[in-house]
Parts: sequence; structure tokens; C-alpha cells
Amino acid sequence: MQNHLKNETSPYLLQHADNPVDWYPWGKEVFEKAKREDKPVFLSIGYSTCHWCHVMAHESFEDDKVAEVLNRYFVSIKVDKEERPDVDSIYMSVCQALTGSGGWPTTIFMTPDQKPFFAGTYFPKTARYGQIGFVELLLAVHEKWRTSREDLLQSAEEIIAHVRRNDVTRGKADGQLISSSVAIYRSIYDKTHGGFGSAPKFPTPHNLLFLMEYYERSGEEDVLAMVEHTLMQMYRGGLFDHIGGGFSRYSTDAYFLAPHFEKMLYDNAMLLLAYSRAYEVTRKQSYRNVAERTAGYILREMKAPEGGFYSAQDADSEGVEGKYYLFEPQETERILGAEKGKKFNLYFDITKEGNFEGKSIPNLLKTENLSDGMEDDLQPVYEYRKKRYALHLDDKILTSWNGLMIAAMCSLYRVTKNERYLEAAKKAQSFLENNLCEEGVVFTRWRDGKRSENGFLDDYANEIFALLALYKATLEQEYLNRAMQLCRKTVSEFYDEEQGGFYLYGTENEQLIFRPKETYDGAIPSGNSMMAYNLVQLEYLTEDEWLEEVTGRQLDFMASKAKEYPAGYAMFLLALSEYQDPAVQITVVTENLSELKDLPCKVPLSAYVRVVDGVTEEYSMKNGKTTYYVCEGRNCLPASNELNL
Repeated sequence: MQNHLKNETSPYLLQHADNPVDWYPWGKEVFEKAKREDKPVFLSIGYSTCHWCHVMAHESFEDDKVAEVLNRYFVSIKVDKEERPDVDSIYMSVCQALTGSGGWPTTIFMTPDQKPFFAGTYFPKTARYGQIGFVELLLAVHEKWRTSREDLLQSAEEIIAHVRRNDVTRGKADGQLISSSVAIYRSIYDKTHGGFGSAPKFPTPHNLLFLMEYYERSGEEDVLAMVEHTLMQMYRGGLFDHIGGGFSRYSTDAYFLAPHFEKMLYDNAMLLLAYSRAYEVTRKQSYRNVAERTAGYILREMKAPEGGFYSAQDADSEGVEGKYYLFEPQETERILGAEKGKKFNLYFDITKEGNFEGKSIPNLLKTENLSDGMEDDLQPVYEYRKKRYALHLDDKILTSWNGLMIAAMCSLYRVTKNERYLEAAKKAQSFLENNLCEEGVVFTRWRDGKRSENGFLDDYANEIFALLALYKATLEQEYLNRAMQLCRKTVSEFYDEEQGGFYLYGTENEQLIFRPKETYDGAIPSGNSMMAYNLVQLEYLTEDEWLEEVTGRQLDFMASKAKEYPAGYAMFLLALSEYQDPAVQITVVTENLSELKDLPCKVPLSAYVRVVDGVTEEYSMKNGKTTYYVCEGRNCLPASNELNL
């Protein structure tokens, strides 16, 4: 049998379309059904490449007896967190409030009015790991609903009141936040293995981007050393896929050897930004190599023929996490021949004993000389691996994650001058404009010829981020104009005029039990951090007076949120740093725009370049030729026909 997910386009929902559980997608219909039948709602939130989502599905949702209990006593909803970040944000905050932690799959029980009264994450089918079994939990909730409903309803009201509580805080954006965050990074930096904190270790490339910016302004060598050590350890370990390129989700250990093997578009986009910036700052070829191998992986395996970028590749093959990526020595010796294979195995630490559940994750943590020429043997091993097992591809195209990858490709183009990356960025942007933007509205997801509902803050913020990157890479005014138009719409539909900050969903989206504001930078920067960054960029690039007040208010709002733990707001701190001490600002006056084609690759990634098409009252042309007006910090240099940086 098929349930009510059979006509959905989300890969995650379609994974559950044949479950015996009578799943519904989120919508008005399902809540009306719950009211009519007087049943509580069971909500399960996850995503298609989530390992523990797969485990719970196999154990419980594919089981006829579990499904019988769910179908008899509950109305069940499946939500793809990547398509409905609003639903995910609200009920994840409930889960965190009730349990002290969160994660996926997210398990919620709530009233037909969408008010939650119980939350958790993964539950085994029968009691183990010190956890109640899922069937036992279902029966307990049903009994409570039947005999003590008033207690559950009261609990739901208290939970809603708690998560709705809007702690009004005030703050002023100042440099103290920047210095405080650097002190925190120093204190949690792992001097032995690189990275910050203990296992599990997430890449959080925005932290590294901020620290590189701080180093360039301060000259504090130890800050750059932390960044470089971390970048190299992430590359040398199994977090980086040495056979096929690209990075996995995070490291399960302190030394970046054993990753959680799923590959996400957003991680690779942010890491591309970080390695490109590291190459610009240090001019070390190793960082460029990592960036280009990562970009190569994206363009080879994660790019749709029409230009957009897919979302993720699964961690599991044939139900086993990491199986696709693991090797035994005899495999490579068979592919490359005994002599080459042995050398390859020594270089990439592929041993008989293994380093992960009896097999080996290729890595360079024990390799001293990283230029032994093994790269020539990667292609046959890669081709063999591709045919050996299959990886599930989440082929939906998300606006927010595509925005990050477009910006990353633009940065890589500017530091390498390789037109391939700029063309990929432009083609992806064209795909978004043709399929996920219409009359000023941005949409969230495209798959199978269909797009989803109106976009959320991250969709708008990251699309603006992409447009700004395209402008800086091409100096084509249309990209800047489009970014400004979207910024005005974002402020109009998402901004809280009373308390400041941007809501996660706008006035045109479905209105849920409350409107959250996400400010903390997790795996990727929050929409509020990205908007702080975008506003600063737009203010310097356009000098539009309207932006001055909005930018100042957003920075102050974010400062009020960041003051308790500023290291958790790196993208905002990057925006604040640029706002208080702007990078080089270049105004070009020209009557021949074609002269500027190579300019984006000659100026720093952090530079602001404004183009004036012909003479104005404010700007003249020296000697009748293209003229550069350069300001560094708060000091401006004399106009010149040559760009000297």
C-alpha cells in the first residue's frame, strides 16, 4: 500500500511513501482530520541522508505492528526539515526546551491545534540504550490522551508559552565582541589535532573565515596558525574524501579521522569559501588544491544538467554507514597492481587491521610527505569505488544552499582566474532565476519540475549573498540591483520593526504557532547573521541612505544576542568587523566597462568595488582615462589611472 506521501516530491517523504504508517504531509487537511477523529498528532521530522532517520524508519515505520498502533491511535505527519525549516525550527526548539538537546529524527506529539506536549529524537522499537521503546511510548501517550488529557493540554500551553517567550534584550555593536570571541576561540582550540572543542568536531568554516579576517586586520600570527592547522587537519583526515574530493558532514573523533559520512552541499560551499580565502591570505598551493578538488567533486557529482546544485549524498550504502568509502588493501592492489597498490595503501593508511570497523578510511594523518605523486592513481580507484556500491543522492535543489555554493564558486574563480567556476556560478544563478524566483518572490525548493511554497529568511539571505558575490566577480550592475531589490523585500516581509531582527518566515508564509528568529550560527550561518553581512556589503557598495539605519539596527540586534557567547556568531562578527573597519574601497570611473573584466581577480576578496559609468559631479576622469579612487580604512588616496594596492 501507499500512504498520502506518494504524490510528494521531497526525496525524504518519498522514502516513506510505501511505509505501512498512514503518513500525511504537513497541511491543513491533516490537522482537520485529527480534530475530526479526536486523535493526537505524531510528527516526525528528518531528511533524506540522515542515518538515524533511516534506522528508526527500518525499525519502526516499516514494521506492520508499529504502524497498526500509530494508525489506530494517532494521525501521523512526515516533514522534510530541509523543505520546511519553519516547522523544523519551531519543534526543534520545543525538543531542546524539553530534553536539553535536539537532533534528527525529531519526534513530536501534539494536539490537533499544533501545540506540542512531548518531544524527543530517535526511539528504538523496543526498550534499549536506556530508552523507552517506541511502541511502549505510543501506548503511554495514547493512554494519557484518553485518561489525562487536561494534563497534556496544560503541558502544551506551558511549552508554547516557554518557547514563545521573547526575551527583549538591547545591545550596542562594538569591537569588544570581536576580541572576546577571539579569546574564546583561543581557549577551546585543540593544539594537538586542530579544530575547536572536543569530539564530535564540526567544520564550521564561518569561524575560520572570521579568524582569517581578524588576522589580516590585527596581524596576530597565532590566530592564522589556528586556522591553518585546522584546515590542514581537516584535509589530511578522513573528513576529506581523498578518493573523490569533497568533505563529509563532521568528524566523530577529535582528530578528523572518522567522519559522519554524509556529504552536504552547504558544508562544501562554506569550506570552499574558507580554503579559497586561505589560499588568498597565504598563497599556499595546498589550500588551492583542496578547494579545486572540492569544486571538482561538486561539479562532477552534485550539479544538475540545468545548472542547479543538488542537496546531499547519503552516508549509508546497503544500510551500512560509510560502506561506500571504506577500503581493504587487497582491493587497491587488485586495481593498481601489487607494487603501486602497496605504495598507495601506505600513503593513504589503508591497512589489514583497518581504522574503522575493520576496514580503512583513506587519510593522510600519518603521511609526512604529501607530494608523493599518488594523485595519478586516484582516478582508477575512484572509478572502481563508484561501481562497487551505490550512494543515495538527494537531488532536490534548495535556494538557500545553492546561494552559498554560487558565492563559493565566485570566490574560487577570483583567486584562481579559472572561468569554469564563474560559469558554474552564473549557470546556477540562471537556474534559480528561471525556476525559483518570480516577480520578486523567492521559493525554497525545486525537484521533479515542481517548486515548493514561498521561501524563508535563509532563502532570501543566501540568494542576496550569491548575487553580491556574482557582482563582485563580474562587476555587472544587474546582480547588484537584484540584490538590493531582494534586500528591500526581505526587510518588508521578514523584519521585526519593534524588536529588531528578522523572523524565520515572512508575512506571506503559512503562519504557525509562533514566529521564531534564528540568530546563532550553527552548521551554517543563521539568516540573521547573513542579513547583517549582506546589509554591510550593500551599504558600502551602493551608499544608499536607506541602508544606514537598517544596517545599524541589525548589527545592534545581533550584538544583543551575541554578547553571552560571541564565538557562536562568527558570520555576524565578520560583518561587524567589516562595518567598523572597512576593507579597501575602490570606485572606478570609466567609459569602457570591458576594461574592467579582469579587475575582480586583481583585488582582494574583501574589497568593495563600485563602478561609475562615465563622469559624474562627484567623480571625474583623470587624463580622460579610466580612473581609480581608492580608500583604505578611513583614508583615501589620490585619484589615479593605475590601480595600486
